[in-house]
Amino acid sequence: METKTAVVALAALAQESRLSVFRLLVEAGPAGVSAGKIAEALGMAPSSLSFHLKELTHAGMASARQEGRFIIYKANFAKAAELVAFLSENCCGGQPCDLSCNARVSAPGVAMSAAGKVFNVLILCTGNSARSIMAEALVNAMGQGRFRAFSAGSQPTGKVNPFAIEKLHSIQYPTDSLRSKSWDEFAAPGAPQMDFIITVCDNAAGEVCPLWPGQPVSAHWGFEDPAAVQGSDEDKRRAFDKVFRLMLNRVRLLVNLPLDALDQVARQRELRAIGQAAPTE
Repeated sequence: METKTAVVALAALAQESRLSVFRLLVEAGPAGVSAGKIAEALGMAPSSLSFHLKELTHAGMASARQEGRFIIYKANFAKAAELVAFLSENCCGGQPCDLSCNARVSAPGVAMSAAGKVFNVLILCTGNSARSIMAEALVNAMGQGRFRAFSAGSQPTGKVNPFAIEKLHSIQYPTDSLRSKSWDEFAAPGAPQMDFIITVCDNAAGEVCPLWPGQPVSAHWGFEDPAAVQGSDEDKRRAFDKVFRLMLNRVRLLVNLPLDALDQVARQRELRAIGQAAPTE
């Protein structure tokens, strides 16, 4: 990295709010995060956020892409690594020194330490059209790059419930890539190896699941099926809102577990305890 390029990058980060934005992008990992989520997380006015994102993008510290109705921003990890390398070049005159001088920035998804592990979560229900779809989105959104969620069904309907889509739009979660699919996809060779399997409907919990490679931790988090509610659209929206709030509270407990300090047995216990706890809205 040239000195002039480093100065531009450092100048972009040399502002408290802008630095907070960049740190949030780093936490989000390679998937990135929408401007709406950034504004909500940091309590920042959209106009101010737009200015800071523009400065970070201009400096090459962030990039943007269009996903449906949303613009997704992500940190430029390669540029961040170059900046760290530039700042620590010839550290201690080339003599052996403390590891802190030789710190390296890893690409997202590659553990810098045990705490850097990305945990794969597969969320199952029967139809994979509503509950499991919303849970997948919540884990991805709230996990901030530390969790990568997928969803599937034992008997997928082949389409995502429009009220689930509507609910996810309300939190500005990109929905273009969401689809109803069979759990067989995740038992096939080459599928991502799961760390956690969570069933969210009683039917799926009682079915014989495929054999998942890697012996993932499993638990049942039962939720009422909002798609089964009859009545007006407002009745259905209320049902989806209720389930969504219950899911949000359980997902919050999941993403805040000290997983790196827990062994497999303890992880199993904690995951099941979340599902067995009295639901709160």
